[in-house]
Amino acid sequence: MPGRPEYTILPLDYLVLRGADADEALVLRKETLTWKDLRTRVSRLAAWLAREVPEKGARVATWAAKGEMTCVMPLAAARAGLVHVPINPLLKHAQVAHILGDSGAALLLGTPARLATLEAVRDVPRECRVVAEDVAMTAAAAFEGHLGASTADPNDLAAILYTSGSTGRPKGVMLSHANLWLGAESVADYLGLASDDRTLAALPLSFDYGQNQLLSTWYAGGCVVPIDYLVPRDLLKAVERHGITTLAAVPPLWVQVTELDWPPEVAGRLRRLTNSGGALTVDLVRKLRSTFPSARLFPMYGLTEAFRSTYLDPALVDVHPTSMGKAIPHAEVLVINDMGRIAEDDEEGELVHCGPLVAQGYWQDPERTAERYRPAPAASRYGGTAVWSGDRVRRARDGLLYFVGRRDAMIKSAGNRISPQEIEEAALATGLVAEAVALGVPDDRLGQAVHLVVRAAADASDAVSELPRKLMQDLPNFMQPKIIHWRERLPTGPNGKLDRVVLAAELDGGLKA
Repeated sequence: MPGRPEYTILPLDYLVLRGADADEALVLRKETLTWKDLRTRVSRLAAWLAREVPEKGARVATWAAKGEMTCVMPLAAARAGLVHVPINPLLKHAQVAHILGDSGAALLLGTPARLATLEAVRDVPRECRVVAEDVAMTAAAAFEGHLGASTADPNDLAAILYTSGSTGRPKGVMLSHANLWLGAESVADYLGLASDDRTLAALPLSFDYGQNQLLSTWYAGGCVVPIDYLVPRDLLKAVERHGITTLAAVPPLWVQVTELDWPPEVAGRLRRLTNSGGALTVDLVRKLRSTFPSARLFPMYGLTEAFRSTYLDPALVDVHPTSMGKAIPHAEVLVINDMGRIAEDDEEGELVHCGPLVAQGYWQDPERTAERYRPAPAASRYGGTAVWSGDRVRRARDGLLYFVGRRDAMIKSAGNRISPQEIEEAALATGLVAEAVALGVPDDRLGQAVHLVVRAAADASDAVSELPRKLMQDLPNFMQPKIIHWRERLPTGPNGKLDRVVLAAELDGGLKA
């Protein structure tokens, strides 16, 4: 068996040292930062954070649209010895309150409009200070002190990314400096990123895939152009305006992107396209290859618990469009059959991810950590702890992996991982329904659409009209049910629990009828 691979790890904030002083590093709405500027901004923000939150390892949360603060914070917090907790700007106060309370955040920086939606007593923990984004950034810019590069241990915690599970509230995945550094190095390596690359950061920076747009580009010494787009055409305009070479998206967005009329000279500027958050269909692969004939297409598979596991070599996309590919650098991906052994070729098994990209577990949740993070199979060259994904895959004779199905009930819609229980709890909290089951139903544009099956509460005469309005107030847009199905009764299984399998079959049959 080959020995354990060697790799070099530096503290995350060392990424700011990768580029040449005069080259562009970050294009904002009103200014462009060179690498020299970026180093200064990171140093000052880190120094201000260290003064405001002197306790090493304390959590600092951000809840804002893309801008200087959300882009610089991953490196500044790491340099200050703090742990960054980026919150999806699409979330609403109930989800934000849970993340603040669960993480024990000492400081929340956010846009004033978002902060205004938080009810000070109920939604913000007493120990968490709240500071408006503009106030924080003005104070950091005027701060006289600077903070030099950190001396953090590679295993020190650098970030907590919250992701929905198949049950329960969002859980925080703990990522170390090593996880993030090696993830940036790995992606920069297999994408072939270089210092003259310009990445359009269209995905939320609160996701591991979105945050890696920043980190991998900066590892290569390139430039990032963050964008909060309103319509897909905004992406086309940004590619043209900023000379974008790298574009990452999820399948539903790619569907919309390929529906645009791309001028050949604009489409030709893109060197690479990357996809994660759901599988590309054969038809969508063909559309992308036709729309962007000179761009290399990288289908990828990953899970927040181990960052990313596989990618498909662009040279194989046309021949094997449905494959997940092979392990990315710094990852070891094994297929383990039901007997606990390495699966044979074309034998279905569970995807198990081993190696230094494996996160440190779920924040303050040893029970769920023990379920997903378990000792690596004996055949692993890394050993240690592995992520047992729960996803069923098979490995072909040529080593390419193919996705078979998911073990859990996760809803994956438009690239978002959605907890059914979170939607169900929101519906029940309205008092309008007595029972609720949220399911993901196949959808051509979304991957899966959220369907909610409910039984009205006995005294809720206005439930049908009021429930959609209440859910719109309490859940972010991507969690909103596409259809609410009203039932006189919901089926139960032998154990007395609501039978999701029967309901899913009923919905599937009804939609096909």
